[in-house]
Amino acid sequence: MKSTGTRVPSTRYRLKNCRICGSTRIKPFLSLHYMPIPNGFVPKKDIKKKEFHFPLKVCVCTDCWLVQLTHVIPAEIMFRNYLYIPSTSTTVVAHFREMADHIIKNFNVKRKDLVIDIGSNDGTLLSNFQKKNIPVLGVDPAENIARQANKNGIRTLCTFFTEEKAQKIAQEYGKAKIITATNVIAHIQDLHDVMKGIALLLQDNGIFVMEAPYLADLVERNEFDTIYHEHLSYFSVHPLEVLFHQHGLKIIDIQKQSIHGGSLRVFVAKQSADYTVHPRVEKFLIEEKAKNLQNIKTYDDFALRVKKVKRDLLQFLRKIRKEGKTIIGYGAAAKGNVLLNYCDISTDLLDYIVDSIPYKQGKYTPGTHIPIYPESKIVKAMPDYTLILAWNFADEIIRKNQEYVQKGGRFIIPVPYLKIV
Repeated sequence: MKSTGTRVPSTRYRLKNCRICGSTRIKPFLSLHYMPIPNGFVPKKDIKKKEFHFPLKVCVCTDCWLVQLTHVIPAEIMFRNYLYIPSTSTTVVAHFREMADHIIKNFNVKRKDLVIDIGSNDGTLLSNFQKKNIPVLGVDPAENIARQANKNGIRTLCTFFTEEKAQKIAQEYGKAKIITATNVIAHIQDLHDVMKGIALLLQDNGIFVMEAPYLADLVERNEFDTIYHEHLSYFSVHPLEVLFHQHGLKIIDIQKQSIHGGSLRVFVAKQSADYTVHPRVEKFLIEEKAKNLQNIKTYDDFALRVKKVKRDLLQFLRKIRKEGKTIIGYGAAAKGNVLLNYCDISTDLLDYIVDSIPYKQGKYTPGTHIPIYPESKIVKAMPDYTLILAWNFADEIIRKNQEYVQKGGRFIIPVPYLKIV
């Protein structure tokens, strides 16, 4: 049964200024209505309790062209108990292994060099450095996951990363040769505070490496479900350059990554450091202008396509439901919860969802209250159709479930457009 929810007033938590340049010229272009916290999975005992629903709207600053949410939910609400674990995905594990190998090789990381990961989660990335006897330190505010990381032997501080915390880390552990932050900088409201901390904690010849979903891919591929309360910013290269420059930092290289529907891996050094800026940086800036990422019409057109994705998916699900077909979901991901709530999909269309993460199994999806079961249920029950909610891992999911496919099961991929496999 879907939650009615308690709507938090739209005046609360509203953004007043661009979080990079401070401009008040911020133009809303897409509303996904009111949403529960996307990782706020509901235990069975709380199923009748009302959930808080917050406005989920996105805007663009017409000065620095940062795309960002219009409302900022306090981090303490979202991150103290976190349910995403990268080690459960073979795709992410392989991606982090490649990332660590690339950093070690290209920046001559030695056994005495400290590597710090901001938003380190269960330590999956850092484990690749530690296996090579390179000292590591994780920083993550999620108590449940930081506890598990320490238990697994990855030294982790359970705290938010701030300038003040960076000073304490530098005093206790020394400065870092490498600082990484994968899919976390977009979560942070005070970008200037975290950049001050990075600049303070980084060695003079150190490198900051961040990864984040790429705005150009999000827009081109209709990835609207990547927009949710945890993701406050949606980065392209131009606003990142503006941000780093304000803190004595410079982008020295950028690499495109296919993970999470298209991401950027950005390499950053101090402006005084002796690193040559790769021509790729200028190439990205030129391409972004060609793709009209500094034109409001681009974002208005994107909003229209989002409505079409919703319409096409609902029409298909209702059609096959009327034909008596059974439908489930695969992957109780945050992006999946955005799609379910925006499209108003509950147990009237999906019987249940399967997921690989034990933390989520036995709970219900926020807002839509669809029960979550282990992955093994898909082959046992053999539903006619399975909607892939974690579409960024569609290849991995289909590969893992060849028995289901061979027995006649079919997968639905909703983004960037409706596709049946």
